Amino acid sequence: MNAYDIIKKKRDGGELSKEEIEFLVKGIANGNVPDYQIAAWAMAVYFQGMNERETTDLTLAMAHSGDTVDLSKVQGIPVDKHSTGGVGDKTTLVAVPLTAAAGVPVPKMSGRGLGHTGGTIDKLESIPGFKVEIDVAEFVQQVNRVKAAVISQSGNLVPADKKLYAIRDVTATVDSIPLIASSVMSKKLAAGARGIVLDVKVGKGAFMKDLDQAFQLARLMVDIGFKAGREVVAVLSDMDQPLGCAVGNALEIEEVVKTLKGEGAPDLTELSVTLASYMLLVGGRVPDFASARELVQKNLTSGAGFEKFREMVIAQGGDARCLDRPQDYFRASLQVSVPSPSDGYVTDIDAEQVGLATMRLGAGRERAGERIDHSVGVVLRRKKGDSVRSGQALAIIHANDPYRLETARAMLAQAYRLDQQPPPKRPLILGVVTQDEVIRYV
Repeated sequence: MNAYDIIKKKRDGGELSKEEIEFLVKGIANGNVPDYQIAAWAMAVYFQGMNERETTDLTLAMAHSGDTVDLSKVQGIPVDKHSTGGVGDKTTLVAVPLTAAAGVPVPKMSGRGLGHTGGTIDKLESIPGFKVEIDVAEFVQQVNRVKAAVISQSGNLVPADKKLYAIRDVTATVDSIPLIASSVMSKKLAAGARGIVLDVKVGKGAFMKDLDQAFQLARLMVDIGFKAGREVVAVLSDMDQPLGCAVGNALEIEEVVKTLKGEGAPDLTELSVTLASYMLLVGGRVPDFASARELVQKNLTSGAGFEKFREMVIAQGGDARCLDRPQDYFRASLQVSVPSPSDGYVTDIDAEQVGLATMRLGAGRERAGERIDHSVGVVLRRKKGDSVRSGQALAIIHANDPYRLETARAMLAQAYRLDQQPPPKRPLILGVVTQDEVIRYV
């Protein structure tokens, strides 16, 4: 068996055996397969695809290519949540404490941002003192004590996926459904949770632009999880415009606090409550979705979710005073508005353009390992469907560099579209996929 024959077989439309996939994944992880052959194989998969059996074998092989997390000592059914990446998506930091406040343990490993989508770990690191690196034993202890912990991914978790993704990222092979599904699910399986809720983003600001393809991806990931003995639910949500109002690390923490205090943007609140409800459901806390939603809403209204977030921040060394007065922490030196050029209604906000503008300010990375500025970002003052008068602020830019500010302001001005008539409404939740059914709302 050798990489050349495996590449050629997939290039010609052949179906790879389990043994061939395991051979390739092992070679990727240990460095025996060079980058140029990995790139050739990824391109072959991009054009020829993989069937469900191949994708499942690839997922399982990558999940076991390095360390796996043992959550057997977690009390209860450990539940994880994953988003496929979006602009302004801080739902993890709202849904996790709402779920934990109901008694469901959430041991969460998250990543950093790359490109126009933000990372949960970067957001948490804007809280002074917050520790994102914790060993597994302490991780499990915190989950049993607090019911929630969010940490960065282990250095040797799914090394084959890390190598493969880095190559996909520079060879235009990221948006392949089998490769996306295996990448997401290999990390979730290696992280050890028994219940998994997936937030599959669809739209201009997401990797998945097409709704039918997004349903295909969701169905595939749910099936992979089922075959691996996990209960998985996939929620498909709209990412044509940014989620919530804040885009940028410290600004998003401030919005998380407002949301957990019942003062959040309607779309962020709705999606977070929906995801947390499914987390309760797969965690065995409630018998049905209606009961789950009622309990989550109670934890939001009572402030129990906010108190659980505070408890988690303190447990991981964070300065909880910034949760009471977030405006006093890491405020950028410049705040400048993006004025509306005319009267009208906001008919479109290009989420990807907003994400790229925020990245240009220094809130995100163009290359892995770059330092970021936690204080900068954008706060949207108008969203789709809102009316605006000429000169009123469409958004407020938070910046520390005048040159970066001007670049971002030009990009944000182009991201907005105005018209004299309001746009048709599009639901935030586009569908739900479980092992038993596929529900489409559009």
